[in-house]
Amino acid sequence: MHEVGLMRNILDAAIERATQEGAHHIYTVEIRLGEAAGVAEESLEQAFEIVKKDTIAEMAHLQINHVPTVSYCPNCNIEFQPIDLLYECPECHQPYCEIRQGKELEIASLAIS
Repeated sequence: MHEVGLMRNILDAAIERATQEGAHHIYTVEIRLGEAAGVAEESLEQAFEIVKKDTIAEMAHLQINHVPTVSYCPNCNIEFQPIDLLYECPECHQPYCEIRQGKELEIASLAIS
């Protein structure tokens, strides 16, 4: 489960930021998760429960904000939300258009004290 490694990196960054701010506890870790990030939300939540033990985030809650996928077609010069995993342009039907949004997996905010 690669989500454990991903979550460990996220939590390490959160703890580093919290300690830089002089915090002793993290209560909420809010992340942005893109639809095209290739990460299972349930696995990420389970990984968070594993990696937060014995840290200043032990009592923390994970809040996940979903980011929709937005693709771009250079032929039509339009952005669109793809219907399936092919990211096909709805105008010219070119497959595999550029993904401009939706691959995010990042910390949005922390609740600390």
